[in-house]
Amino acid sequence: MSVSNGEALALDLTWAGFGSCLRAMAARITADGRPSVVVGVLRGGMVPAVALAHQLGVRDVRAIGIEHTRDEGTDAEKYPEPRVLDPASLGVFTPGADVLVVDDVAGSGASLAVACSLLPDTVARVRRAVVVVNTVNWAKANAGEPQQHCHYIGATCAGWVRFPWEVR
Repeated sequence: MSVSNGEALALDLTWAGFGSCLRAMAARITADGRPSVVVGVLRGGMVPAVALAHQLGVRDVRAIGIEHTRDEGTDAEKYPEPRVLDPASLGVFTPGADVLVVDDVAGSGASLAVACSLLPDTVARVRRAVVVVNTVNWAKANAGEPQQHCHYIGATCAGWVRFPWEVR
């Protein structure tokens, strides 16, 4: 799903729009096989991670704290590289686990990549899901399409995204 008026410069995603994105993502994820573990990237990725876990019937939900944006402002400055806050928060994975890593928004995809790099080699499958891809930032950071790095994308927009749980 692409969100646009010629692709919006900013997106105010409503609860209804969020629900629509998640239902579509859950259907595609289910078609590829239900994961055994869902990992949310803190902070913004936890809301969609928990919601997806409910829709998928997955009870094992984990969190990993990764900071890439320095503050809450529109077009906020970013750290040069995503910072992992507590890698031990992921816990121990059963060998052969099928893991879905979830984030709210991807600009460069770097936070998702870092989260995936923290998973042990014993994990059998790792998939990435993101509610919205900011295509402007993606184009600056990557030569390819978001689908090369994100298996499941709810929507795209050409700019900043505000989610319904964020302060307005």
